[in-house]
Amino acid sequence: MNRKIFCLFLKKHATGLDKQPYPGKIGKKIYNNVSEIAWKKWVFEQTKIINEKKLNMLNIHDRKILENCMINFFFNKNNISKKI
Repeated sequence: MNRKIFCLFLKKHATGLDKQPYPGKIGKKIYNNVSEIAWKKWVFEQTKIINEKKLNMLNIHDRKILENCMINFFFNKNNISKKI
């Protein structure tokens, strides 16, 4: 399915995700506003963040840190990490 959306990250129309990649309201917002390309950029950035900050994904506090990074990555208008 080639679902077209306006990607808030790329600031243009692009192919949307096939399914909601994250649970809850945040996941729904990502599904409706983030393209496949932008999501792939996040997965790359997420890996760097986990490694650099030595986050443990079994730790709820570390998962919350990563979730906040994801929200900032996609929806913070002043985010410099968008220039990947």
